[in-house]
Amino acid sequence: EVQLVESGGGLVQPGGSLRLSCAASGVTFSASVVNWLRQAPGKELEWVSGIYPSGGTHYRDSVRERYTISRDNAKNTVYLQMNNLKPEDTAIYYCAAGDGRGPGTQVTVSS
Repeated sequence: EVQLVESGGGLVQPGGSLRLSCAASGVTFSASVVNWLRQAPGKELEWVSGIYPSGGTHYRDSVRERYTISRDNAKNTVYLQMNNLKPEDTAIYYCAAGDGRGPGTQVTVSS
């Protein structure tokens, strides 16, 4: 059974930074595609970023210059470093791999 747990969310001012973490059991991140998704209030779930077994990464256009996805194989953990955060980044952020998705972590960007 795949189990994913996100952490690192919180309240941050515009222009600030946060680093989200996604820890897993039941799946080996180095052999899987791992995605970060987000859902803003009143909006649909959207894909944010993904990292592939090769280490290749992809981002949605709105975060490409601000977010960095990375992976620590020894810890079986994937990170999402988010810089220069904007109010429109406010959402619940989820990581997903295999058939699993975590419960999410809230990110709020507000002054």
